Amino acid sequence: MTDFTNKLVMKREHIIRSLAAAAEPADWSHQPRKDGLRNAAVLIPLVQREQWHVLLTKRTDHLNNHAGQVSFPGGRADAVDYSPFDTALRETEEEVGIQRSLIETVGVLAAHKTVTGFNVIPVVGLVKPEFTLALDSFEVAEVFEVPLSTLMDTARYQRKEIEYQGDVRSYWELIYQEFRIWGATAAMLYNLVSRLQDSRHLA
Repeated sequence: MTDFTNKLVMKREHIIRSLAAAAEPADWSHQPRKDGLRNAAVLIPLVQREQWHVLLTKRTDHLNNHAGQVSFPGGRADAVDYSPFDTALRETEEEVGIQRSLIETVGVLAAHKTVTGFNVIPVVGLVKPEFTLALDSFEVAEVFEVPLSTLMDTARYQRKEIEYQGDVRSYWELIYQEFRIWGATAAMLYNLVSRLQDSRHLA
């Protein structure tokens, strides 16, 4: 990563330019899709401090899905949600207490299909730093932040393999302090970094 690229990703305009247009899927629903998957959305929260930070959560150990793993705030679509933006913002407020009035959604990344049966839309949001966390203690064990400049170092991402239901699957993994970030969360981060580093968006 060059200093030139690092400076650009700190600019709000560059982040927005790097993302897909924020089109809302017309068929967003809490009902199962035709392919059998369920809709879900997560928020990739970019908090502007001295530099951009990405906010992540560590899930509690007793959950049925992804227990103890690092993730973004988010979850499955509900009947009250009209779009993935509604889902991501609602879940973020429920899980960590950040009010939607403090979040500017600026775009999306490519949908990520999980082995647990979800079609996940990553929504990128710029978060004002004056929020106060209020964790849902049933779902969220802790919250931490990683400097975006740290995540932009692609050498940190390692390609790993795991056997799951008889198949060998590959996934991304990176370590930050005592946190292991892997699976869907690492894949979305890698996708975000790839978009930010794409030379077509550096003009």
